[in-house]
Amino acid sequence: MDGLLPINKPRGLTSADVVYQVRKILHIKKIGHSGTLDPNVDGVLPLAIGTATKAITQLQSGGKVYTGAVTLGFATTTEDLDGEVVERTPLTAPLADAAIDAAMQTFVGDIIQVAPLYSAVRVNGRRLYEYARAGEPVTRPERHAHVSEFVRTGPTSFDATAGTQSFTFRATVSKGTYIRTLSVDLGRKLGLAAVMSQLTRQQSGGFTLADCVTLDELQTAAAAGTVNQLIDGVDWAYAQLPAVDLTPAQWEIVGHGHSFLADGLTAPRVRVYWQDVMKGVYRLVDGAYKPETMYLGNVVPRTAGRQRPRQK
Repeated sequence: MDGLLPINKPRGLTSADVVYQVRKILHIKKIGHSGTLDPNVDGVLPLAIGTATKAITQLQSGGKVYTGAVTLGFATTTEDLDGEVVERTPLTAPLADAAIDAAMQTFVGDIIQVAPLYSAVRVNGRRLYEYARAGEPVTRPERHAHVSEFVRTGPTSFDATAGTQSFTFRATVSKGTYIRTLSVDLGRKLGLAAVMSQLTRQQSGGFTLADCVTLDELQTAAAAGTVNQLIDGVDWAYAQLPAVDLTPAQWEIVGHGHSFLADGLTAPRVRVYWQDVMKGVYRLVDGAYKPETMYLGNVVPRTAGRQRPRQK
């Protein structure tokens, strides 16, 4: 079984927990995930099965869309509600929505973030959360990110008793963007402590929540022998690349892992098909397409899975 399986990850499970459960359901060991989600975050978690694990890097390269909530007035060690409160800046009156919106717009574009202390980023061979749990000082690395959209999606809610103000948002960001940190930095821009109080990943790897299946749905499909109807071909990960249907002469070359002439093609990268099955991704170098990632053993046609529309 080879292909891509987008899972709607529930809260309370790590991404590794989801992979473990899917391995048990499908009785397949070679499964990987694209883009870790924290345990308290739900939403789109693309999984790659079998030879499709080669496509994980491609799945991770695209942008992501999140919806969530920010609460102004306090901050935690983890930048979300899982951590201990470390700072309070109670609001005596609500901020104007226009002020919040204006501050959010300052984060649209290229930004630099400092990795959260409670994260899996490695420094000198150890993860940052290991330093945090040991109470040891560490210099957290910076990361470049791009924010295409960061907007408020509902009215703000002011709690005079708690001294907090909350609102929902939508963010479209590049890979590697920390939404927790984006929330905290927004609060800092407003002169307040802040925390990410809820988060759902709506889109990742070209999949949306509507494309995903739950673990219970996967278990039911496995019992009914219909899992293949839920799995998309590996070409889904490369849907943005032009597709090239090989001639018999070209397939004779490609089938042995060799380059083939561009023959008028100019796209930097293409996905190649033989008999409607994707066999690899090729990169244009000096007038010829050279193999980048091969799927010669792939037998899943581009119309596999749920037969959703694909680019050709």
